[in-house]
Amino acid sequence: MTTPVAEYRCEMCWYVYDPARGDPEHGIDPGTAFEDIPQEWLCPDCGLGREAFVPQQR
Repeated sequence: MTTPVAEYRCEMCWYVYDPARGDPEHGIDPGTAFEDIPQEWLCPDCGLGREAFVPQQR
């Protein structure tokens, strides 16, 4: 049995997007799933796009 993906990690800088926290400083409300983040959202730490993120299981 696999654990559901809860977080996504940027492969460049290791920033972790946690849906429970969101990214309010950049307009992403807490509770927003990674899949629901707008395409134009960028990593807050290094500025890369969503394509730099990989699923991270807890």
